[in-house]
Amino acid sequence: MTQKALDELVAILDLEELEVNIFRGRSPKEDRQRVFGGQVAGQALVAAGRTVEASVVHSLHAYFLRPGDPKIPILYEVDRIRDGKSFTTRRVVAIQHGEAIFHLSASFQRPEPGLEHQVPMPEVPDPESLPYGKGRFAKIPPDMPEEIKKWLQRPRPIEIRALDPIDYMKPQKREPRQRFWIRADGRLPDDPLLHQCVVAYASDMTLLDTATLPHAISWFDPRFQMASLDHAMWFHHPFRADEWLLYDQESAAASGARGFSTGRLFTRDGKLVVSVVQEGLIRMRAPR
Repeated sequence: MTQKALDELVAILDLEELEVNIFRGRSPKEDRQRVFGGQVAGQALVAAGRTVEASVVHSLHAYFLRPGDPKIPILYEVDRIRDGKSFTTRRVVAIQHGEAIFHLSASFQRPEPGLEHQVPMPEVPDPESLPYGKGRFAKIPPDMPEEIKKWLQRPRPIEIRALDPIDYMKPQKREPRQRFWIRADGRLPDDPLLHQCVVAYASDMTLLDTATLPHAISWFDPRFQMASLDHAMWFHHPFRADEWLLYDQESAAASGARGFSTGRLFTRDGKLVVSVVQEGLIRMRAPR
């Protein structure tokens, strides 16, 4: 376990309250050109949740507007759109350099009983039978550039075990589907909102990749520019982010320099707890 890396993620999600409805978040001290999208989504959800009582988030819809600057804090402004008897709505804008970089709308609901059904979880091997890996790699390819290798080998808060490993340096064309077992790499406090925010953070790590699989390209391909454009999540049941979740992903389409992917997260006992949808930019760069 890398509890230290997970503790750092929890600290990053613990926003500073500057004023009523105004929060400040920081980024980890990493050598990044832009802020990781999952971090902004997780922090924005924390900001929204800090203004809600006796309800749990059941859905969020977000847009990535501009690249975040990891060298300066991010300001989160919460708009209390509606406080209803059953549902509460919040809107959050993340701001840097005086401009909006991210927008999130979240809906919270007081727990209540209702009808239930779900799709079955795919039959997959247990996570313990799969190679242990940091990030998306069970094994770092020996020919990987040293700078990328160093970045991939640093401690990470999320443990990922791939059922269908990909060679990110030499990808091959394949069906647009991939599955991972994921969990926080350590133990988390019992706060349900924190577990939802950690999964929101992790949900952005691999989903756009699914749309690149039929085309044999990766994040390291200099011919393409890739970034998350929008992200939506629905939370169906309570769960723990520090226990194994199966993240089943597929891409239905890619067009117009965009890739569309969906994901489902299941607990080990087969309960569908989260659904995710994302569209991302996959733009071919003009040759120099």
